[in-house]
Amino acid sequence: MACEEIAALRLGLMKIIGIDDEAERQHELAELGKHFDEPGPIRAMCDAPNFETLKRSYDSALSLLEQKVSATAPGDTNLAYLRTLLVVTKKLEFDLGNQIDGLNRLYRDLDQLHDFIHEIYPAK
Repeated sequence: MACEEIAALRLGLMKIIGIDDEAERQHELAELGKHFDEPGPIRAMCDAPNFETLKRSYDSALSLLEQKVSATAPGDTNLAYLRTLLVVTKKLEFDLGNQIDGLNRLYRDLDQLHDFIHEIYPAK
């Protein structure tokens, strides 16, 4: 079983935050297998140019995973794995949102700090 959602999220984060580790990239691509070449939210996460696109694609991937879990027969041997994956990816959804919110707060705080510096040292 592969954790496509997690692998794609890692690839997207590597791209956005500038991690250039070819071994890690190849590891995640191997985890994705054929899913890397298929259109959809998994591929979109891998190619995400920014956090907004990454979050939107991740949310779409989670929606598809939830559908997959609900369509899985109760006796299917993969059901426990899929349910665990759903819990893990839901936790990552919260973490990703919190990180993005934190970066947005930092961005806004930088503006306020800049204004504060100019209050102390007015521009001449």
